[in-house]
Amino acid sequence: MAARIQKILANAGHGSRRQIEAWIREGRLTINGRLAVIGERVAGTEYFLLDKRPLIVSNQNLIEQCIAYNKPDNEITSRSDPRGRRTVFQSLPHLSGARWIAVGRLDFSTMGLLLFTTDGILANTLMHPSNQIERRYAVRVHGAPSELELNRLLAGVALEDGIANFDSLSSAGGTGSNRWFTVSLQSGRNREVRRIWEAIGYKVSRLIRIGFGPINLSKKLRRGQYEVLTQDQTKLLYQAAGIKSKVNYQKNK
Repeated sequence: MAARIQKILANAGHGSRRQIEAWIREGRLTINGRLAVIGERVAGTEYFLLDKRPLIVSNQNLIEQCIAYNKPDNEITSRSDPRGRRTVFQSLPHLSGARWIAVGRLDFSTMGLLLFTTDGILANTLMHPSNQIERRYAVRVHGAPSELELNRLLAGVALEDGIANFDSLSSAGGTGSNRWFTVSLQSGRNREVRRIWEAIGYKVSRLIRIGFGPINLSKKLRRGQYEVLTQDQTKLLYQAAGIKSKVNYQKNK
């Protein structure tokens, strides 16, 4: 049975009704990806976030949680590091009864979009080479590649683990000795983007992942920050993976 949001959250032990009203006025509380409204009626099975952190109100299906993280160039995509470097997991929201799984990896000096989910099947399916999920990158190289050299990157170059190529490549400007390009490819081999450029004699000086499948890196998402994917974005990820999504948030009336 539906009840006012302040009552639902207070009864679940998340604070007093007055405190919850303050969260709503300050824009800190969302329901199913939108800002909550004081006094609205909810069932308690919705997806509640306070400061982008999940609030467990009832037996919600945690398997559906997905977030986008803007990785800085000084974090490692690992749960721990013997060298003491900061890991991406240290910047993620805490979960109870579940854990975040990285969808692929970015090397230490690569920045940009990194997706996480609590659904291991979704993560593994998105990463599997057979699904050919597109990865998009902004790349800065030192030098000015010729049109002939750029065509080689599209046609394919020989790497130690086989032929590799970009599916698309376009110039994105640049000044002086540096040039920016936007590239895409559908495989995720180790350091593949860097190695493709190195195969024609150019060193990548900056690499930023700007998109993965249907998800693009938001220009509003600062480095070292995360955002919870909306219901629609999460469904798009399941569609890209070719598996059925269980996301079924209730619509408020």
